[in-house]
Amino acid sequence: MNYAATQDTIRQDFPILDQLVHNKPLIYLDSAASAQKPQAVIDSMVHYYQQDNANVHRGAHTLGDRATQGFEQARDAVQHFLNAASRKEIIWTKGTTEAINLVANGLSGLFKAGDEIILSEMEHHANIVPWQMMAEKTGAVIRVLPINEAGELNHDQLIELLNPRTKVLAITHVSNVLGTINPVKQFIATAKAAGVITVIDGAQAVPHFAVDVQDLDCDFYAFSSHKLFGPTGLGVLYGKQVQLEALPPYQGGGEMIERVSFKGTTFNELPYKFEAGTPPIAEAIGLHAALSYLQALDRQALEQHERALLAHAKELVSSVPGMRVIGTAAEKVPVISFLIEGLHPSDIGTLLDQQGIAIRTGHHCAMPLMEKLSIPGTARASFAFYNTLEEVDSLFKALVKIQNMFA
Repeated sequence: MNYAATQDTIRQDFPILDQLVHNKPLIYLDSAASAQKPQAVIDSMVHYYQQDNANVHRGAHTLGDRATQGFEQARDAVQHFLNAASRKEIIWTKGTTEAINLVANGLSGLFKAGDEIILSEMEHHANIVPWQMMAEKTGAVIRVLPINEAGELNHDQLIELLNPRTKVLAITHVSNVLGTINPVKQFIATAKAAGVITVIDGAQAVPHFAVDVQDLDCDFYAFSSHKLFGPTGLGVLYGKQVQLEALPPYQGGGEMIERVSFKGTTFNELPYKFEAGTPPIAEAIGLHAALSYLQALDRQALEQHERALLAHAKELVSSVPGMRVIGTAAEKVPVISFLIEGLHPSDIGTLLDQQGIAIRTGHHCAMPLMEKLSIPGTARASFAFYNTLEEVDSLFKALVKIQNMFA
């Protein structure tokens, strides 16, 4: 498939992109925060609510059967997308954050005072705070993998941190601030050899390249639907079946039970053991549509296009006086976090918005990383396959214009 020949068609699949903001054509460069949705996703959710709206697994009627079928087909689609060994290993959550909280709470029984959890300096708060809460409850200790000047992790330093007290390695696959693609397969293998459980935050990885959890051999992998061109309010926790079976339920009630009496409760089998209450049915169906949409495209061509966007952005950095890129790893997804001398990131964001360009500013839910870098925050432009080289040009022309205003 020739991606260039279908660029216009692909953009037309995302209706939100066809609008004016402050009388300027919208240029959406905030996909790392939340990606836009193709019409197929919107249509699938509207169809559910118009034709199939019913609860799942319980109704003895046609609508309930259709809703259940669509909901469970979505689970099968995620299993295929991640190449999980079993559909029992796919757990619906509210997002990456809840998925990591589920794992951290479930593993707390394995910890005693002095046991250790390894995180990295580039982690999102969602992969820090749940472990801190668990550590406070159990007396565990958090150890931190440092980054180098380029924003990369060093495998040798992981080896140095590992010891008999280490119980969990929880790291991000891709940094939401730096764009760094971490060599998680190597890190997982090293941790596994030491008997350490591995938890991977994949929220920023799955939108950009294929992930095979069996190849990675991780114990847990989490991501959010809304960053993968699907709806908000839905996440996925992949866990090896043996690991999920060992975890206690995270919440009680509804779908996660097998039998309840006032004498006690027995829990449902996987994956329903972790899915208390009415699940996000429409959202799961929407995610299924997003995965189907992606798989109908040439993902290698999409990756090549995103690499071209990043390369073009790197070439244009020198055109903006005083611009400094934060995170220069050799392996990156198309994310550019930056500062411009004399300008506050929030001012950059506001002035870009006046030109119809949407970026993100602030600490990006990575305050420990900002402290490490001795900066209050950054401006961040994050690209997806629906962006164009012309939009990259427009971003940098706008940045030059802003810089000239304050020169």
